[in-house]
Amino acid sequence: MANIQNNNSAFVAYTSRDRFLANLISEGVAKANRKLNNLRYEPWEFNDTAGNLLISPVVDAIDQSCFIVADITYLNPNVVYEIGFSIGRSRRCFLVRHTGTDGDKKIARDVGIFDTLGFEPYETADELTNTLTAYVDPAPLPFSAQLDRRAPVYVVEPPTKGGIATVMTSRLKKARYKYRSFNPAEDARLSAFDAIRQVASSAGVMVSLLDGLSEESIIHNTRALFVAGLSYGMGKPTLLLAHATADVPLDVRDSVRTFTRPDDIVTHIASFSLEVTEHLQQADPAPLCHPTSLQSLQIGDPTAENEMTTLANYFLNTDQYSRALRGEVNLVVGRKGAGKTALFIQVRDKTRSDKRNVVVDLKPEGYQLLKLKEDILAHLTQGANHHLVTAFWEYLILLEITYKLLEKDRGQYKFNHEIRDLYINLERTYRVNDFSVEGDFSERLLSLSQRIAQDYVCRFGGTDSTKLTTGQVTELVYSHDVRSLRDQVSAYLAHKGGVWVLFDNLDKGWSTQGVDTVDAMVLRCLIDAGRKIERDMRKSGHAVHCIVFVRNDVYEHLMRQSSDYGKEMRVALDWTDPDMLRELLRLRLVSALGPEYENMTFEQIWPRLCVSHYKGEETSSYVIERALMRPRNVIKIFSHAKGFAANLNHQKIEETDLEKGVRAYSQDLLVELDHELNDVFPIARELLYHFLDSQPEMSPLELRQIISQAQISSEDTDRVIDFLLYYGIVGVRASPDEVYYIFNVNYDLKILQIRAARGGENTGYVMNSAFRPALGIKSCD
Repeated sequence: MANIQNNNSAFVAYTSRDRFLANLISEGVAKANRKLNNLRYEPWEFNDTAGNLLISPVVDAIDQSCFIVADITYLNPNVVYEIGFSIGRSRRCFLVRHTGTDGDKKIARDVGIFDTLGFEPYETADELTNTLTAYVDPAPLPFSAQLDRRAPVYVVEPPTKGGIATVMTSRLKKARYKYRSFNPAEDARLSAFDAIRQVASSAGVMVSLLDGLSEESIIHNTRALFVAGLSYGMGKPTLLLAHATADVPLDVRDSVRTFTRPDDIVTHIASFSLEVTEHLQQADPAPLCHPTSLQSLQIGDPTAENEMTTLANYFLNTDQYSRALRGEVNLVVGRKGAGKTALFIQVRDKTRSDKRNVVVDLKPEGYQLLKLKEDILAHLTQGANHHLVTAFWEYLILLEITYKLLEKDRGQYKFNHEIRDLYINLERTYRVNDFSVEGDFSERLLSLSQRIAQDYVCRFGGTDSTKLTTGQVTELVYSHDVRSLRDQVSAYLAHKGGVWVLFDNLDKGWSTQGVDTVDAMVLRCLIDAGRKIERDMRKSGHAVHCIVFVRNDVYEHLMRQSSDYGKEMRVALDWTDPDMLRELLRLRLVSALGPEYENMTFEQIWPRLCVSHYKGEETSSYVIERALMRPRNVIKIFSHAKGFAANLNHQKIEETDLEKGVRAYSQDLLVELDHELNDVFPIARELLYHFLDSQPEMSPLELRQIISQAQISSEDTDRVIDFLLYYGIVGVRASPDEVYYIFNVNYDLKILQIRAARGGENTGYVMNSAFRPALGIKSCD
């Protein structure tokens, strides 16, 4: 890499979509060049012009520049790619934005990358000139290039799952590569720091571009192009997929791999896998020279799926985990970010460590059942629906147990006389003509639900209020002789230990228009089918445990009308003790810092990494108070603040770093909670944005006025207020010095409702401080 200190030019990237803005930038750059003697800005004015071979000059200009200036008023796809490419090339990327133009401000807010990088505002050409002629530090963002060899591939997943997305991830699994991912269902926004870290530690990066001009597609493509730019800039094997009809940005037109059918993706991933293998065989690059303690500190990922290989090093063993591990529960419920998936992973890995156990870990998503829901469940009576879906889940669980048994003993049944004949008979029964055994669980589930839907339409034509007999359900759902299969599985399990069937993710793919009664029934039937499998197998002396992991807000709102509500054996991942969150963070810090810190308390470790107080408040309390008592949020706030401190070469997180980190996290939280509210209460869409510039404390009348401005009817206002209280967005002031949020009352909404009712019109509703920076609300503290 050339020594950037010797370069005397800076590359300027911007869009020509807005001629006024393009002329203003050209004028500002020209004036800056007339004032400067030792630096020249080179604008790239034609990066929107089709028909020219542009990427080579762009790459050359970036490589020859001491830093890059990019205007992000509009998120031009080519400019976004060039920003990522520049960072990957270890070039400082200096972002600017025109304050008088809305441009793509809303898209940028939802994407999440650019506010975590930071930008300089300007309004006139002279202001831009002043910014460009001031000193610009050319030092690039530091990042470690140490490869994650246990999960070497990074994937940016599309917002809506479907057949193509399933093929992408399932084929990656068949290549036996564990991967980390950005999943918009888990994280509403992508942090630039996280994207850089993930790409830098990868031996391969896989992203896809969506066709169309919907806001959802633009947001995804912006993230994908930034990550692709990082990956190409760092020289990583990169698979950039797009449909053959997609309008691909010019900068990546020669790099993209197109497809028209799933088999094309399979071919591309086959080639990509070989490139990843070759990259992994290279020696790790030299680590950062003299990094600060913060720059080298890695405390894990806020998303548990991305730390499957390291989670055991710092997992906090809670009572909920112990009960699940003992098989005492069939439901684990928790709010988003409370640690359900982390507990799922630990239960799976702990039980799987005993080779006698059979562990079936399943992650169905709502979209895989969409065909079933649209073509069948919308036309059946309630009783027929329940009957069919319970049979569907029971059948699927039995098939997956069978699949796991056959997979587990495939290499040894020939040498074990006790199971040889059992294995051969079981495999013969399992493999039938009308059932696909290829692919991973996602593909098998999708194939099964589509096959049942197609058979139903052929037989019954989608008639409303159809009543199905038991025999008709059996013919429609089963491709196997289920009684024979169940008996053979039972005989086989006599030579095994316990069976653990773990379900996670079912609520991830549910419609953005909100969950409905059919979704409730699907969840109810899954629980019933799991219980039935447990009872039937236990009659034969087999220990079978079926555990479903689901968001507790979805569970409570969907299951409240069920006659069995509250009767399930369940645990709730509700965090109420701040010291537990400190211990969770301490374990991660100890794992990252080394064994010499193992016996240190949190109070001993924390001041070494973070300033002790922020505006008079102890900083760990400041962080936890804004985390809504969710482990993921604690990790997010710390990671954001650490990222800002590391970029400025600070030895510890300073007050300004913490303030910037909380502001970035607040924007993440605003987008995430808006989506989360919409999942279970669609009429509340974008409600939170109506609190912009409001007061930190509101009377009941003021709160109702804001809700009314969101076009929510008066009949629904009380329900919306309950939601705001339930999610911890607002709390109830009980005294001048005391405010109660949902996590302060053991997540009992009734307590907050009663306190609010007692106060009447004198009740004070207080906006949680976590949301105030993003909403422009000044604290009254």
